[in-house]
Amino acid sequence: MGVPVRLPLSILDLAPLPEGGTSAQSLRGSVELACLVERLGYERVWFAEHHNMLGIATTTPEILIAHVAQVTSRIRLGAGGVMLPNHAPLKVAESYKLLEALHPGRIDLGLGRAPGTDPVTALALRGSRSAVLSDDFLAQLGELVAFDDGDFPDDHMFRSVRAMPDDTPLPPLWLLGSSDYSAILAAKLGVGFAFAGHFSPEPAEEAMLAYRARFNTEGALEKPHAILALSVFCAETDEAAERMASSMRLSFLQLRNGRPGRLPSPETALAYPFSPAEENTIAGYKRLQIAGNPNVVRAQILAMAERTRADEIMIATHAYDHAARLRSYELLADAFGLGR
Repeated sequence: MGVPVRLPLSILDLAPLPEGGTSAQSLRGSVELACLVERLGYERVWFAEHHNMLGIATTTPEILIAHVAQVTSRIRLGAGGVMLPNHAPLKVAESYKLLEALHPGRIDLGLGRAPGTDPVTALALRGSRSAVLSDDFLAQLGELVAFDDGDFPDDHMFRSVRAMPDDTPLPPLWLLGSSDYSAILAAKLGVGFAFAGHFSPEPAEEAMLAYRARFNTEGALEKPHAILALSVFCAETDEAAERMASSMRLSFLQLRNGRPGRLPSPETALAYPFSPAEENTIAGYKRLQIAGNPNVVRAQILAMAERTRADEIMIATHAYDHAARLRSYELLADAFGLGR
């Protein structure tokens, strides 16, 4: 089975914080982007959860979802995702049931089990060392689902707790992952799966094909739906696209070297004197990026969709220049015939 006749495209937005910019500008850019891609025919926009990341403004997806939903009308909005170990399941259930009540049929709840940050910041978020060290994602996920359907055992201590609003269901669940762990769990539960191909060095094919092969049709969805997230930079010329992508390469190196900061400009990135060791460090990351003119980018995305049997592609364009980022999404929409 090949690529769908019309391959849906979506957006993963991390609200880039560039050198010389402000958080307010970055967040206004996210609102502008969501309005643009709704008009262009994209399927959904998801906001990530990251903490203590100096080049990323998306710490709290539900706040951005609520804000952007007020200025859009069709496009689906979601968390890509809530890092469940950072939160009490009841609080997640309440937040996303409330969003679903406010904007019925437009909300997605993507869930991840990584901290989305460093260990010290995870400790600050969770409040105890035991919470940082424990691996209780499955228990937390079970609680979250039980707060939705009320299916706690009779002797469970939370049996009498109602996640309000109790007449509104949780929005559709998606499990996020960069390996086959979440893929297999998503298949077992019969929910959607999204693979983090925009940063994971692991090949996407194994996880996504395992999800499809093991999918439980008696779960929440009638059939599997797999999203592949990709790091994409599209411009009128290959040179312009490579220039746009250069910022993230230097940012990745700075993060790996323990010197994270705001997203550097292409001028800074292209002038940086990479040592041979640093070139080797970013080589693997560079292979994860798709950068080029619309024809080049479309061909590479379609090839990835074919290999992974992706039902949908989610584009992450973490770029320094906001106008270039918007233009990248416009060019992609045209290349894939969105909205026609």
